[in-house]
Amino acid sequence: MKMTGALSDFEHPYIQETVARLTREETTVRGKLERLFTYVRDDIKFGFPRKWDMMKASQVIELGMGQCNNKSTLFLALCKAVGIPARVHYGLIKAEIMRGIFPGIALTFMPRQGSHSWIEVEVEGKWRRIDSYITDKELFEGAKRELMNKGWEIGYAVAFWKGSCSCEFNIDREEFVQMGAVVGEHGIWDDPSEFYATENYVKLNAFLMFTYKLMVGGLNKKTEQLRTQK
Repeated sequence: MKMTGALSDFEHPYIQETVARLTREETTVRGKLERLFTYVRDDIKFGFPRKWDMMKASQVIELGMGQCNNKSTLFLALCKAVGIPARVHYGLIKAEIMRGIFPGIALTFMPRQGSHSWIEVEVEGKWRRIDSYITDKELFEGAKRELMNKGWEIGYAVAFWKGSCSCEFNIDREEFVQMGAVVGEHGIWDDPSEFYATENYVKLNAFLMFTYKLMVGGLNKKTEQLRTQK
């Protein structure tokens, strides 16, 4: 796969302007990080862009929406722009995480496992994992409600981690929204483009990508329904 430059384009004006607006009144790393976290979690709604993973951070801001890998790309860029040491960690995640959002017939044709990412940041000399920015809070609450109604531990873009899950800023407790579905390890990277150029990246073939693009509208409609139904 040919990549053209870093996807975490932290020098882009969209990134620089967003960081300046969010962190201008914060003086601590934790304070800045929490402002960035909340922005990525809630201002960038969880959803499915037509480009799948191949979006620059600035494009995620422009679209205002993204799935796990898009949101990780953006969070990474924001941290770099504000000077917080950050890296992106890739692994494999069960496709079952999208049960209830993707039609069942679609899941049967998708790879059983997909490439998935989360962010690690260095705070007070310790690297800490964060994935609770992936689902916006409204979607998380709706997803958790549906999981409890059905008696599932995984689905609707949420997976229980050691019996619980959380979308809060919790870098010390390390609770997660999707880590409970992670089943493989593909290491730490400075930029998503580096990982996407490797053989470990699970790509959608031409047929699956075409089918996915046809489904995007329905998938995003389903996530909106989860946010609004009580």
